Amino acid sequence: MVAPTRIASELPAPTTQPRSSPRVVVATLSLCGIVVSLQQTVLLPLLPRLPELLDTSADSASWLVTATLLTGAIATPTVSRLADMYGKRRMIAVALAVSVLGSLLGALSQALPLLITARALQGVGMSLIPVAIAIMRDELPRDRVPLGVALMSATLAIGAGAGPPLSGLISEHLDWHATFWLTGVVGLVLLIAALAILPESPVRTRGTFDVRGAVLLSVALTAVLLALSKGGQWGWTSSATIGLGAAGLALLAVWGPLELRTPSPLVDLRVARRPAVLLVNIASVLVGFAMFTNMLLTTQLLQLPTQTGYGLGLDALHAGLWMVPNAIAFGVMAPVSARLTTRISPQFTMVSGATIMSVAYVARVFLNDNLTQIVIGSVAVGIGTAMVYGALPTLIMRAVPVTETASANGLNVLLRSLGTSTASATTAAVTTAWTITVAGQAYPDLRGLTLLFWISGAAALLAALLGVPMLKMRDFAEEADRTGTDRSGRPAKVVRGQVVDQWARPIRTAVVTVLTPDGDAVDWGQADSDGRFTAAIPAAADYLVVTAAEGWQPRSRIMTLDSDTPLPAIVLRDRLTLKGTITDASGMPISNALVVLTRQSGEAVDSIRTDHEGRYEIPRPANGRYVLTALDPDGAMGARPVTVWEAARSVDLALGTPLA
Repeated sequence: MVAPTRIASELPAPTTQPRSSPRVVVATLSLCGIVVSLQQTVLLPLLPRLPELLDTSADSASWLVTATLLTGAIATPTVSRLADMYGKRRMIAVALAVSVLGSLLGALSQALPLLITARALQGVGMSLIPVAIAIMRDELPRDRVPLGVALMSATLAIGAGAGPPLSGLISEHLDWHATFWLTGVVGLVLLIAALAILPESPVRTRGTFDVRGAVLLSVALTAVLLALSKGGQWGWTSSATIGLGAAGLALLAVWGPLELRTPSPLVDLRVARRPAVLLVNIASVLVGFAMFTNMLLTTQLLQLPTQTGYGLGLDALHAGLWMVPNAIAFGVMAPVSARLTTRISPQFTMVSGATIMSVAYVARVFLNDNLTQIVIGSVAVGIGTAMVYGALPTLIMRAVPVTETASANGLNVLLRSLGTSTASATTAAVTTAWTITVAGQAYPDLRGLTLLFWISGAAALLAALLGVPMLKMRDFAEEADRTGTDRSGRPAKVVRGQVVDQWARPIRTAVVTVLTPDGDAVDWGQADSDGRFTAAIPAAADYLVVTAAEGWQPRSRIMTLDSDTPLPAIVLRDRLTLKGTITDASGMPISNALVVLTRQSGEAVDSIRTDHEGRYEIPRPANGRYVLTALDPDGAMGARPVTVWEAARSVDLALGTPLA
């Protein structure tokens, strides 16, 4: 029997601290989510009055909404990555503190520039949502994580739904600055509660913060989101809209390759491009689009004049009140979503929810004649959205390493925000293209609203179809429980290591999987550009560590992961190869023949000359279909297709007669 190898964590053992009740942790984090989500919509009913209140134009006043959306999207990946590196509770406190500062500035300001700054600071609070989800993964027992995550996701809709009616009530009885005072005071209370109640997770990743990546992504997102949010006002074909959109996409094209070469990237694109994670993120954009369209179209149908023949003519306050059932549906469906996730799978929950959304949108095309039909249709879409939103973070968490939880969920939340911004832009474009004139005033035509119902239903259906192949993916298997402690009573820890070849060169493509000796999954880590990886373990014990890399013979070993000895490098010694012999028509080996490997799509992969016995050997390429071509010094040539899959291959080739 092979003796276990002892491996250490680089971090000193965290000081033992009492664990808070899971219910208290979930309640605290959910309240934080509701408050920061409420800040996104609390000023929306006041937008028509703000130009008069602030003595400014409607276009300038709209920046009070745009600023919050922008900073929320921009801060999310940065704060999420900092949380993975420097502490999740710490970054939740920072996000709340910045948000409270914004509320205080807004409560004391009357000048538009200061108010825009205040709203921008409030938007930073949205970045705590993925961090809170990551805390739940670290701190809650495994069977309670789905419910906690579903409740946290529901706060996005509960807070956003409560904002408009709450704002309407405040503006009718108090000065409109009271909205800032309310969010500031509640935010301050929650900041104190978070510091007192939430435990600091010991699960942290290594490296230095990727400042270059953060700056590039922030500038790129600012350009793209400004083009989407302001395109309706500036004109979709204006130079400002096109220029910002093109500049943002160009910066993203530069940012991506740089992230792949960065040892500790802001967003680990190696993990993000894995099929399981990629499918979830694409579905998130589509569901974010369909979710926000539901809110926008329902609000329009409730507030459009009755003279249009399809509007109900409600004021902002009453329209906001009729949006509350949609927010309630999110809260009610959170435990249902969690139960489906636990009993069946998060994939099933996501597919079912997206299907409900699609069917509900088709029904809304034909059933929008009165208040009952409009509200029921909106709630039906909300029920499906609640199921999907409850499942998405669980899908992400099961498909990424523990040490990447916050940043991976941050990217997912960012992509959902991109979906909502796209929905807003699409709605603005369609409703301005199809209009009806009533009493000299242009309003959105029912044809445009119907088209948006169909588009949203198609987006939800596409999300459901993306979930079908996910049903059989093992990437989403249930995780091991990480809330245990080791024999000394210390909480879970992170082990760090490096994967190298026999010449001590880093292997960038390596994946290290940690399992219990019984085969239950614990965590896994993707090696960065320096070959370094991290993995979280619940306690010091013997683990089965499996190391694999594209083109290398995998290695498995039993290791004792603890803090007794320095971490040795994991060495992969045997390179998988593609090899064979080149012969002539009579079977005689051909020396010095040129051997070329190309993809079936035409790209050259590798080339080499045969040795004196006609043999060649090249590193095994990535899985796929290739063409092996050989040319001897006399001009004889031959080719054959080659399929490479996982293992090493031996491919011989006999050449024909020399070329004339």
